[in-house]
Amino acid sequence: MAATEHAQGGINAHPMEQFTIRPLFGDEVGLFTITNSTLWMFIAILAATALLVLPTRNGALVPTRMQLVAEGIYGFVRKMVDDTLGPEGRPFFPYIFTLFVFILMSNVLGLLPWSFTTTSHIAVTGVLALAVFISVTAIGFARHGLHFISLFWVSSAPTVALRCVLFVIEFISYFVRPLSHSVRLAGNMMAGHAVLKVFAAFVPAMGIAGIIPIGAMTGIYALELLVACVQAYIFTILTCVYLNDALHMH
Repeated sequence: MAATEHAQGGINAHPMEQFTIRPLFGDEVGLFTITNSTLWMFIAILAATALLVLPTRNGALVPTRMQLVAEGIYGFVRKMVDDTLGPEGRPFFPYIFTLFVFILMSNVLGLLPWSFTTTSHIAVTGVLALAVFISVTAIGFARHGLHFISLFWVSSAPTVALRCVLFVIEFISYFVRPLSHSVRLAGNMMAGHAVLKVFAAFVPAMGIAGIIPIGAMTGIYALELLVACVQAYIFTILTCVYLNDALHMH
């Protein structure tokens, strides 16, 4: 969390300052500039690799705690894929698993002091959501051809006129998926961190009574840790649901 400033006669807090993208080298942000966002995405990849590879490199019959964590994450995502997609979804498990672990690590690392929450930016979550949307659409047309368009046709509607209206609604809602998919994750991560920053601004201003906002921050921090895990799950389960539409239709 970025440090707060205590201005004379009041509180000077900038809850959105912590989301500012800054270049690590130089003064300007360009297309290929290495920024704090780039750094923490790289750290998230390293952390995920360390969590999954190191404990399982010499897998023991009686697993260590870290091996249990790695195997637990693997089993959790595997069950999610099997329950949502069935056996046909297993070829897509590596992509879904990578997506879940990357988002989870990015969310959790963003709770560390002086870190940067990459998933609080729509530019990051938007790319992830767009990749899911394009992949799902391509898989749908590859498996079903032009018949994939019938996904938007609600044949159970009683009249043709109503079916046409529902077709337009379903068509629009399908193309809105990347937006809702990405905004949900970025919005939840940004909101919680901003609230923490606001409470942190009260601590120096209230003196000894600052223990009250500190207590509130402790509770919010625990809630944010839960949100970080839940949002990774929601993004991944929605990916499975969208992929299920492409594989099984209706």
